[in-house]
Amino acid sequence: MTTQETTGGQGGGKERRSPLFTVFFIVVACLIVLGGILIVQRRAQYKALANDTEQAAIPTVAVIHANVESGEEDLVLPGTMQAYVESPIYARTNGYLKKWYYDIGSNVKKGDLLADIDTPEVDQQLSQARADLNTAQANAQLSEITAARYSELIKTDGVSKQEVDNALGDLAAKRATVQSAEANVRRLEDLESFKRIYAPFSGVLTQRNVDIGTLINAGNGGTSQQLFYLAQTDPIRAYVNVPEAYAPSIHPGIGAYLELTQFPGQKFEGKVVRSANAINLSTRTLLTEVDVPNPLGQLLPGGYAQVHLEVKVKGERLQVPVNTLLFRSEGLRAVVVDANHRAHLQTLTIGRDYGVTLEVLNGLKADDWIVLNPPDSLNDGEEVHVKEVANPMAPPAQPAPAKPAGNAAPAGKKS
Repeated sequence: MTTQETTGGQGGGKERRSPLFTVFFIVVACLIVLGGILIVQRRAQYKALANDTEQAAIPTVAVIHANVESGEEDLVLPGTMQAYVESPIYARTNGYLKKWYYDIGSNVKKGDLLADIDTPEVDQQLSQARADLNTAQANAQLSEITAARYSELIKTDGVSKQEVDNALGDLAAKRATVQSAEANVRRLEDLESFKRIYAPFSGVLTQRNVDIGTLINAGNGGTSQQLFYLAQTDPIRAYVNVPEAYAPSIHPGIGAYLELTQFPGQKFEGKVVRSANAINLSTRTLLTEVDVPNPLGQLLPGGYAQVHLEVKVKGERLQVPVNTLLFRSEGLRAVVVDANHRAHLQTLTIGRDYGVTLEVLNGLKADDWIVLNPPDSLNDGEEVHVKEVANPMAPPAQPAPAKPAGNAAPAGKKS
């Protein structure tokens, strides 16, 4: 009896421990599964973070297409206008400005009196030189009389041969003194004539740097000693730098005309008169001069103009903004993105410079993706993300036609 009870009690203890063990096992299993899930999630997060970091390391660039221009047109280049003849005017004598007769903007003719200079020192020197000349002439006249008398007396042995030679030598010396005094007088007379400033050619006074009473020093002492600045503006010169690719087409006699923003729709006709016949090494351009008649004085020296040369440019031409270019030590480059989103540094040949845009003669195609504002750190073959933006050179979009007001039906149909 006792043995059975004891055995039955042990069996009942095992039955009571089995549910606890099961619960413990389930909890442990859940923790293991949860830990596995967390590890998998953490690995996924790490992988996603690594992918995001790699993607963030790839730069994003804005890309555009080049602007395509086709057809035939004149060669249009920016130019600078200069006076046909221009010269600063300096004084050749010392003194004080007594009076000036023309101010800036005045049209003067060749030989017109521009100013008078008061030269008291030169006047006194000229008076002294003339007095010295009179003295020298009187001494020479006396020596001439003495030499003539000695030449007659030697015939009767009234004087010696030595005395005759001395008289003739003294006459020659006095005559040389007269010539020296005459040259000094002419020099001072020339200085005296410089007290009047005349226009060396016809033109317009663009500067007047002196006023009455100003101390005048002779010579070219820089802008501080410059009296006037005279410019001949009819005709006027326009200088343009023609790209090397178009240099063979430039020769004297080619028609040309200027366009200025201050004279919209007006053309100032001229022609090419000469070129440098040499390519500038720094700019790779040909310096060309265009002369344009300017009888009304509308064209001003130093002004900017668009110069149209009658050299027909044919074929398809590409234009890109200046902010698509990279200036590298090896030359001008543009960054082009290929189909695999790889950047490539493309060598360019530039034609005309329009200020905000440039003409590309070689190195790009119309369907190329060109990076706008490329960073200097961008390397050839580097992967990039592409973001297409509006072309800043594209013409503005035309406004859409206005829709009919209300719910009115189109004409010819019933609502």
